[in-house]
Amino acid sequence: MATLEDKFVAAMLLGAVGDAMGYKNGNWEFCKSGIAIHSEVEKLGGVSALNLTRENFMVSDDTVLHIATAEALVSEWKDKETLYRTIAQKYIDGWSDMSGRAPGLTTQQGVEKLRPKVHEGYRIPYTPRGGGCGAAMRSAPIGLRFYRPEQLEDLVAVAVESGRMTHNCPTGYLGSVATALFVSYSIQRRPINSWGKGLMDTLPVAWKYVEKTGKDVEQNREDWNYFEKRWADYLRRRNLTDGKSEPKFPERYGPNERDEFYKSVSYNGWGGSSGHDAPMIAYDALLGAGTSWEELCLRGVLHGGDNDSTGIIAGSCWGAMYGFEGVPEVNYKNLEYKDRLVTLGKDLYRSAATV
Repeated sequence: MATLEDKFVAAMLLGAVGDAMGYKNGNWEFCKSGIAIHSEVEKLGGVSALNLTRENFMVSDDTVLHIATAEALVSEWKDKETLYRTIAQKYIDGWSDMSGRAPGLTTQQGVEKLRPKVHEGYRIPYTPRGGGCGAAMRSAPIGLRFYRPEQLEDLVAVAVESGRMTHNCPTGYLGSVATALFVSYSIQRRPINSWGKGLMDTLPVAWKYVEKTGKDVEQNREDWNYFEKRWADYLRRRNLTDGKSEPKFPERYGPNERDEFYKSVSYNGWGGSSGHDAPMIAYDALLGAGTSWEELCLRGVLHGGDNDSTGIIAGSCWGAMYGFEGVPEVNYKNLEYKDRLVTLGKDLYRSAATV
């Protein structure tokens, strides 16, 4: 049985595994066919035989910023202003490690605007087209640090502020909220079929925070409904609006059908590339995988969408729920930055435990 500390470590490490596996040095992230990816995986011996080394499976920008978020959270901070400025500086520092990792343009443009040495220099101008998944992919550590139900307001505040450092648009930063929330639910062992309703119930908390800060309130109001509507539509399709029912999947839901579904919930046809659908696809995979790590990878990582981003979210949630249970050691024992990720998982556990 995995200890709580084990789950923190696994969340950090398996998130990076999901990222590296989906990215595969850019070969699989930018392949639009899940069937083609599955065929390559089979030739390599299946998920259980994938030896994720830096040479063949380097981590992408997702893990670099996943690490940056965690490093800020375990630093010495006594107030949120200090924390936010530290997060901003860590994102800037992380940009020196992006060679070959395919960082997103919106994230890059946001990082270039950060000025962490000045008051509120972590805030950038409103970005109407900032709805990508760059905030969602890096916020799992927030769900670990603020995993308790009574810390929900802190989780939301940190997820919103860290998210809009680069994606200052509700579709973008609410993806950060969703990922952090789902990781906290994973640690809490909350039933998976309740997570979607939990997210819908949390959106008013996020809106209250945005209003309270007084930052770009009218622009946020105009663009707020897209994220909520897409999630409401998804939960209806999966029979999960009440947070109690069992999910309903199509009778035939193989790689091709999943690719088509992921496209259908996306903003522009690339499933998982936006703030609303990256956590949505990860959630869909977690719902369908049961307790099978291999099935989680086939559904949530090895598909024809933005699979490293859905992979880091799915992997983080899996680790937070189950630790390393059912995960072949070969998938993570040689992973790039393994030692850093393990240390950060332990540090996050200690930080969360001292609250």
